[in-house]
Amino acid sequence: MVAGHPSFLKKWLAAGCLTLALSACAGQVFNDPINQPIAHVSEQEGWPLGPDQFGTTVVGVAFSGGGMRAAAFSYGVLNELNRYEIETERGPGRMTDLVDLVSGVSGGSVTAAYFGLKGREGLPEFRSRFLERNAEQGFDTDVSLANVLRIVEDGGVNDRSNFPPWLNENLFDGATYADLFARKRPLVWIAASDIYGRVPFVFEPITFSALCSDLSKVRLSEAVAASAAVPGLFIPINIENFGSSCGGHVPKWLQRGVADPTAPATLRASAAATMRYRSDPERFRYVKLLDGGLTDNFGIHSLAVARTNRDRPYMPMTAEQAVRVQRMLFLVVDAGREPAGDWPRNLASPSGLELAGIVTDVAIDSGVYKGYDYFTTIMKDWEADLRRWRCSLSSAEVRQLRGTLKGWNCADVAFTVGRVSFADAGPELRRRLDEVPTRFKLDPQTLDTVVGAGETALRNNPIFRSFIRKQPRRALTASLDGKAD
Repeated sequence: MVAGHPSFLKKWLAAGCLTLALSACAGQVFNDPINQPIAHVSEQEGWPLGPDQFGTTVVGVAFSGGGMRAAAFSYGVLNELNRYEIETERGPGRMTDLVDLVSGVSGGSVTAAYFGLKGREGLPEFRSRFLERNAEQGFDTDVSLANVLRIVEDGGVNDRSNFPPWLNENLFDGATYADLFARKRPLVWIAASDIYGRVPFVFEPITFSALCSDLSKVRLSEAVAASAAVPGLFIPINIENFGSSCGGHVPKWLQRGVADPTAPATLRASAAATMRYRSDPERFRYVKLLDGGLTDNFGIHSLAVARTNRDRPYMPMTAEQAVRVQRMLFLVVDAGREPAGDWPRNLASPSGLELAGIVTDVAIDSGVYKGYDYFTTIMKDWEADLRRWRCSLSSAEVRQLRGTLKGWNCADVAFTVGRVSFADAGPELRRRLDEVPTRFKLDPQTLDTVVGAGETALRNNPIFRSFIRKQPRRALTASLDGKAD
């Protein structure tokens, strides 16, 4: 058993590196923080939730992790969503133009960030600029002794000098969060994992204000790379904590999340992490980030936590938006695969390498399904809170917020949550999709399969079909069989 001892292994790797990969050992890790300080919290920009957001119909999408497979599947879902128009208060509206909430983790974060930056107009070029490319040109994937040593010594093979610049040059063209803020819609939540706090780390103004950091200056390529930083393959990304130098405070609803023993566990953990960095910036000077899928592979944590702010029952809407909305469709796009492997048929246990992957998959998948169940409960509570608040308003308050009492029905609000997965694409496609590895490259044939599966999956999804069928048929430009009406 001595040969398996970590210290022995480390010495063996070091000796091997000296003889086989000396030049690699001499390399310097580039892992400077990706963020900058802000002079005062009042200067923190954010999504202002303008008057065009949250009309009578609101669409939200969350894209799961899964490498290029997840990016392509979510792209297919968006393609299909883009084929539909529904009736809105302003007339027929294309459903991709009604998307006000977008979240993404890992591979799904690439699609989420680019869609947030470019909207539906950017969908065609997303395929050519990213999906058809080999994104692994942006980082080292070689299985070598030198790379094993990098994992042991540095915590990962690739540092900031690899994937973020590739994403920046080939896809995001230098775009920062300021460019997202300028578009005003949709709200885009990109999530990585705070590996010390063991909670999602969401790139949003509230998070960065607590760290006295300027989110507007963070490049989208850096946020996406952090969200997709697979442990071992990537060195943890650093976010610097600038303490309380910018003034301000942690929102009271987050502070209550720590103090209230009855608060949801999700809120308490996230609030504790925020308070920890705020209260002791010397000890917690850097937030270490890895793949967002480690803590939330559906990217739904952001909205779930935002909904725990009971100061405003309509949060994250404004009061004006909350009296307009009548229906919301929120689609969780899941590119996860079914369990695989031949080891259940044998008496022998899986190998050590197999077990490492199995344990990781079990931990992530069990959290994913519990998280989705929690999210559906959160959305039902939001619908009930919103209806209760709307029906508590006086006629004068409704007129002030809405401008008129014409057509007002306080109870006319319904939220629909659906999960779009490989299963919706049908048994044959599902088997093929389950064989697609979690890599950041796909051959042309596989890419066509995954994108087409995303389109088929949304078209077949019973929740989506039910939602569409309840809309005025005269407003639809695509039918559920994919043909024009």
